[in-house]
Parts: sequence; C-alpha cells; structure tokens
Amino acid sequence: MTYDILIKNGDVINGLGTPRFKSDIAIDNDKIVAISSLDGAKAEMVIDATDMIVSPGFIDVHTHDDNLIFSDSSMRPKISQGVTSIIVGNCGVSLAPLILNQVSPPPPQDLLGEKDSYKYSNFSEYRSAIEKYPPATNVGFLAGHGTLRICAMESTEKPASPSEIKKMQILIDEAMSVGGLGISTGLIYEPNKAATIDEISAVTEVVANYGGIYTTHMRDESNQINKSIEETLLIGQRTNAPVIISHHKCMGKSNYGRSSETLRRINQAKSFQTVGLDAYPYTAASTVILPEMVEMSERVIITWSKTFPNFSGHDLEYICNQMKCKKEDSVKALMPGGAIYFLMNESDVQKILQHPDTMIGSDGLPNDKHPHPRLWGTFPRVLGHYARDIGIFTLEEAVRKMTSLSARTFKLKNRGELIPGSFADVVIFDPKTVKDNATYDNPLKPSEGIDTVIVNGTIVFENGIHSSSRPGVPLLRS
Repeated sequence: MTYDILIKNGDVINGLGTPRFKSDIAIDNDKIVAISSLDGAKAEMVIDATDMIVSPGFIDVHTHDDNLIFSDSSMRPKISQGVTSIIVGNCGVSLAPLILNQVSPPPPQDLLGEKDSYKYSNFSEYRSAIEKYPPATNVGFLAGHGTLRICAMESTEKPASPSEIKKMQILIDEAMSVGGLGISTGLIYEPNKAATIDEISAVTEVVANYGGIYTTHMRDESNQINKSIEETLLIGQRTNAPVIISHHKCMGKSNYGRSSETLRRINQAKSFQTVGLDAYPYTAASTVILPEMVEMSERVIITWSKTFPNFSGHDLEYICNQMKCKKEDSVKALMPGGAIYFLMNESDVQKILQHPDTMIGSDGLPNDKHPHPRLWGTFPRVLGHYARDIGIFTLEEAVRKMTSLSARTFKLKNRGELIPGSFADVVIFDPKTVKDNATYDNPLKPSEGIDTVIVNGTIVFENGIHSSSRPGVPLLRS
C-alpha cells in the first residue's frame, strides 16, 4: 500500500497525556490510518521527524477569528503556532446572525470588524460561507449572546422581555441546528450587562437540548469574582448545560492570589455538574477600552483607537502626557478603541494553567492594529516557556490541554488525538527550540520551532512557509 503521507521516526505525543513513544504515522486522505513501525512502507510524501515531537494539531478554544477566516484564510497567526482548529463566537460576540448596513457595530462587536463584516442573517449563511471559502484551519462556532440581543431587542440597556427571549431562542435554535457548538456570553459588556439569569437560562436551555455548551466571559473577574462564578454555575445547574469559564483570571492587585479559592469552588462544583475553563499564558488582558479595567491596571497599552489611530501601540501614560490631560479624560477621548491591561499575577496564571481541566485559548484579537502578543504566541509559549523552561507541567500534559481535553470538552468528533481513524490534524515541532517570539512591543512576530502543520491530511505549513491549501472544514459535534 502507498500512503499519502508517512511521518517517520518521530516522538509521538498522542494528546491523551500518556508518555511519548517512538513511532511512524501513516496518513491517507484526511485520516490517520496507522501508528506503528512502518519500515518498508511507501508514500507520496515522507517526512523525517527524527528528534521532533509529533502531536495532534492544537485546538484554540477561545478565539475572535470569526472574520479572520475570510480576511486572511491562510490563518497565519494560528497555523504558525500549530493550531489546526479554532472556536469562534466567544465572549458573547459572533458575526452571525446580524446584518449591519448603516450602523457601526457597538463595542465589543467592533472587535470583529466594521459594519460591512456583519452580513450573515443566520448561521446557515455563515457556515455556507466557510464551506464555500474555507480557511486553512477547521472552524467550530458558538452563537454570541450579545449578538442575539442586538438582533432581538430594540434596546439592550434593559432585561429582555418574554417576546424578545423567544426571538433569541429561535435564533439560537437555528444556530444549533446547523452545527453550532453552544452559546457564549460576555456579561461584562454594555450590550449584555442588563441580561438577567432568567434570560440567559431560557436561551441556554435551547442549547442544552442539542447537547451544546455554555461558555462565559463572566460579569466580574475582579472583586465580585466569586459572585460571578456562582451565577455561572447556577446557569449550568438550571439548564443542565456543561459550563466553561472563559479566560479565567483574577484581575487587580486586591485579588492577586484568589485563584486558590476560585479553583477550589470549581472543583467542588465538578462533583455534581460539568465545569471547564480556559486560559491564556500571560499576565495582561486585552479587550475594548473599559474605564473600570484601566483603573485597576498597573500599565495600559492602547491597541487601537478610532479617534486617535496614531496612538496605537503606545502606553496610556505616554498618551496622557501628549494630550496634557488626566487619565480618565484621555480614556474617554480614545474611545472607541482597544487596550492591553496589565492586571494579573504570575502565580495565579500558573495555578490556573496547571489545573487539570484548563484548556488553552489565545483570546487573540486579529482586528487590533497593535494586538496582544497572545494572538501569535500562545501555544508555543505554553510548550516552551511553561512546559520546558519553567516546568509547571510535562510536555505531554501541555499537549493534552491543547488537544484531547479541548476536543472532548467541545465534543469535537475524531479530533484532538493521534489514533487510527482520527482526522489527520497534526503538528510536528522541535521540543528544544519551540518558543513564542511575539512581545508587547513587537506583537506580530511569528513563533519558532513549529516545523510542519497538517490539516485534514493536507500540509498547510512547512519550514516556515504557508502553503496555498485551504483544507479547513466546519467542525462536527459528536
């Protein structure tokens, strides 16, 4: 038999957390067909992976790449890290189902693009666009609760009425019927702050009927973090939906060290409901400009500003000096815009990353002019800095957090594991050199140590070069 691709002599980390082993891997069409010693086997292409790790392609469970898949279908920020699958529609923000012909998208919808980006009246249209114009990565999608509110309500500054909730239920039912993985909320943001737990539960019940998940950017990740966790858990209990706490963190100096109590509460809840979480490996957050986050930050970098685009990439302190005004006045003048906020403690970041149920999600913002380095560096940073250099977990555990844990949590069929019959999403990397290069000053610098990336049996990245192949597909829920 002649295989399409034969990977020889690699150290295989299969994504399950078990020790690595030496093996060959054979790929035919879009599937892995054999993992064993394949001496004498023939293939259209043979890849020598001596001294390299061969692992499942990484799954970025928390992205805002909803529009990037069309504007840059090569998915360079993700493929260059070894990411082969992404989940879009996080933090209550999704491109569908929303059409904005005349009105500019309100924050945080503007994280995804301008009004002309919002052109999908339902998720069937969005999925069809992915199938017609496929990107290099696979794509799973969540419906954003904030997007649903904008569609269904005359004003989002109040709780939804019964009729408005019914409209949202119809919209989310359509999303789930065409392959949606669940619903996300962004309760910290203005379009969503007025949503009650009854409203959120009513909409999430539709998701639960399909076996989907509820993932949330909680109302508060600082002083009221415990209260927000209780609300999140209660929504899961009411609806019987699996819960995921997005980019879990403890913001502000007064909350440094509180990850011990938040993780303890999550562990307690796991005894009677399904709870997961994701995190990124940095002590700075990034989102739209929010005055309350500015106040609790030790340092702020402006990533973009519609009113003062020339200040992109500059520290807020520098901008205040240039404007010759107080911080609060500068913040108001810069809005709408985005920022990077230094407001987390390294010890908390490490504890959260180490938790056995923590998946890795970049939360990168590709539409930002000067983005957070997590957009380009998240996954190699976990492999290089945290697993190899700091040693907070083994390389096998790091890979599990990026692959099988993510696939099982989001119920992605035949993804996240290197076993015969699984889809051939594969990354080959050098464990000695893999590292993130993106910094806060130079956030667009690609990582190093990622040698080869294969998506659905097709090579999309090799020796630092992106191919023209676009084999990505909408992800299927098992």
